Amino acid sequence: MHPARRAALTSAALLAVAVTAVAGCENGPDTTASPATGSSEPGCPTVLAKARQALEKAEDVNAPWTGPTTGPKAVRGKTLVYVAQTMTNPGVAGVAQGAQEAAKVVGWDLRTIDGRGTPAGIQDAFNKAIALEPDGIVLGGFDPRSTAPQVRRAGAVGIPLIGWHAVPGPGPSKDPKLFSNITTRVEDVAKISADWIIARSNGRAGVVLFTDASIPFAKKKSDLIKTELATCSDVKLLSYERIPISESNSRTIQAVPSLLSRFGDKWTYSAAINDLYFGDAAPALRAAGKQGAGAPFNIGAGDGDPSAFQRINGRRFQAATVPEPLSEQGWQIIDEFNRAFAGKPASGYVAPVHITTAANSGGALSWDAEGYRATYRKIWNR
Repeated sequence: MHPARRAALTSAALLAVAVTAVAGCENGPDTTASPATGSSEPGCPTVLAKARQALEKAEDVNAPWTGPTTGPKAVRGKTLVYVAQTMTNPGVAGVAQGAQEAAKVVGWDLRTIDGRGTPAGIQDAFNKAIALEPDGIVLGGFDPRSTAPQVRRAGAVGIPLIGWHAVPGPGPSKDPKLFSNITTRVEDVAKISADWIIARSNGRAGVVLFTDASIPFAKKKSDLIKTELATCSDVKLLSYERIPISESNSRTIQAVPSLLSRFGDKWTYSAAINDLYFGDAAPALRAAGKQGAGAPFNIGAGDGDPSAFQRINGRRFQAATVPEPLSEQGWQIIDEFNRAFAGKPASGYVAPVHITTAANSGGALSWDAEGYRATYRKIWNR
C-alpha cells in the first residue's frame, strides 16, 4: 500500500482536521497564519468556498485507478527512444524511469537520449533517435514546434510519436502529429494550484508566480494560475517571474533577494510551474532568515519529483505540490505505444489532479494511483 494511503487509514482524524482547516494553514509548524491573512473577512467568499471544496477533493489520498482496464495484449519485440528535454528536469527523468520499467515488463528495448535543455541539444538528440530507426519515439517535455523538421522526418518514415508535456492538451494531436500526449489537464492543475493559495490564505495573499515562458505548456499553465488567482479580489499577484527551467538554478537564487527587498512580508505565497524553482529558491530564502515552515508558503504546479516531496515532508520552503503521477505516466506511454502498434486508438485516459502536503503524504516521495501496475500487466497479459 502507498504510504500516503496507509497514513490515511491510521490518521483519519488528523486529516479531517487538516481538511477543515485549509482556510488557515497546514498542521504542525505551519499553523502560524501569514501576515496577509489578518482577521478581516476575505473579499471573495463565494470563490473561497468553492476553493475549499475543490481542495478537499484534491487532497484525498484514497484515489482508485480510473484509467483503462482493457486493451490489446503486448506486441512483441519493439524498440523505443525517449528524447528528453533535459534529464536534470526531475519530471522528465521520472517519466523516463517509469517508461523504462514498463518497457522491461513487455519485453521492449527503450533508450533515452538527453537533449540537455538547449534547442540545439534537443534537435541533435531527436536526429540521433530517428537514425536508430526505432518503432516509436517519446517527446519528453519539449515543444514539438522546436523540432519541426525532425517531427516531419519521423512522420515520413512512419515512426509514431508520443509526447509527455509536449503540447498543452492531453490525448492525440493532429498538428503536430502525436499519437497521444500524456499529461494531466493543465487547466485542472492551474486551477487547483490557485485554489490552494486562495483556500489556505483565507482569500488574502500576496503571490509571486514563477514560470518558463519559453515553453508554451508552462506559459499556459502560469497564465491560467494568474487568471484563477484574480477571481479573488484580496489575492494580489505581486510579481510574474519569467525564468527558464534550464536557468532556474542561477536566476531563481538571484531573484529571491530582489523579491524580498521589493515586497518584504507582503510576499506570503508562491506558485511555480515546476517544483524545482523552490529547490533553487530555498538557499536564498534560508540566507534571508526565512523559516522553512513559514511564509512564503510555496506550491509547485508540477511535477512532484522526490526532492519536492522531501521539502514538503520536512517543511523546508515548500508546502505543497500538484504532482504528476510520473511513474504511472511512464507506464501509460508504453500502453499507448502498444495500442498504436496494435492498430488501436489512444486510450484517452487523463490522470486526475491531486495535491500533496505534509499532512497527507504519509512520508512518500511520489504520487501514483493505486493499482496501475497490476492493471497494465493484466491488459498486456504480462
